[in-house]
Amino acid sequence: MSFLSRRAALLAPLLAAMLCGAAAAAPSEIRLDWATYSPVSIALKENGFLEKALEADGIKVRWVQSLGSNKALEFLNAGSLDFGSSASAAALIARLNGNPVKSVYVYSRAEWTALVTKPDSGINGIADLKGKRVAVTRGTDPHIFLIRAFAHEKLSDKDVKLVLLQHADGRLALQRGDVDAWMGLDPMMASAELQDGAKLAFRDPSLNSWGSLNVREAFAAENPALVDKVLKAYDQARTWSLEHPKELSALLAKAAKLPEDVVARQLERTTIKYTPISDADVEAVAAAGEALAQAGVLPAETDVKKVTGELIDRSFDAKLTN
Repeated sequence: MSFLSRRAALLAPLLAAMLCGAAAAAPSEIRLDWATYSPVSIALKENGFLEKALEADGIKVRWVQSLGSNKALEFLNAGSLDFGSSASAAALIARLNGNPVKSVYVYSRAEWTALVTKPDSGINGIADLKGKRVAVTRGTDPHIFLIRAFAHEKLSDKDVKLVLLQHADGRLALQRGDVDAWMGLDPMMASAELQDGAKLAFRDPSLNSWGSLNVREAFAAENPALVDKVLKAYDQARTWSLEHPKELSALLAKAAKLPEDVVARQLERTTIKYTPISDADVEAVAAAGEALAQAGVLPAETDVKKVTGELIDRSFDAKLTN
């Protein structure tokens, strides 16, 4: 036997073991979040589209509820989720802070946040917040919206007293009068309007960022075919949602434990017509980051465009048909 033949014979078991190890490394479970601010995630969960798509692979699906972008991104950073739903601007902030996530799909385009107050608060816009107490959830689109709105009025977060609460607690604080205003998030914001008589004192759809489905960077690198399957299932749920609006409303009402008129208000402000992540979407995320850097929320030297490019991966959703 030649030297090369002997070497090949010795290496063959090692290569076989490596191949077996690679096969064993395939995940036995994929972990996704569902959230009341992402109706399509609820349609996906309740219809079992992803479970059916992964059945032949023997891969299970585990669902975890996210109560806000901050929680979804925390779960991704901790490795307890593989896919998580957030506002795209919140995903950028997470990436800038070292959270290795990739934004790969638009699950909605929604006006899901606004400044919420009581009708008799005397607050009719951002300028009226000076010296007031405002409930907000740090690291979410409502928080980013508020910082950007401050910049338009030449104010900063130092001009108000920010009360850091999760979204539901912020609504309760407004109800009790513990704060003067709350940066709302649907469907709780719609509920405050219809059930509490709250008013939306300041709205600006351009300051809302789009809904981003994010994946852990390592998961995407190791399992690109599985990312494709998840996105195809998401798009199946989106199509089902468009074709079954009454059923979607009922599913959302059940998940959020809210009346259907409340979720109908949320859905009025939510667009789920799919379009791939566009140049305009990338620019919108970068614009949010630049505004935050100018406001001093991010270090002035932050290379926002570079990190935006690292965050957004359009190679996966480009494979879907519109």
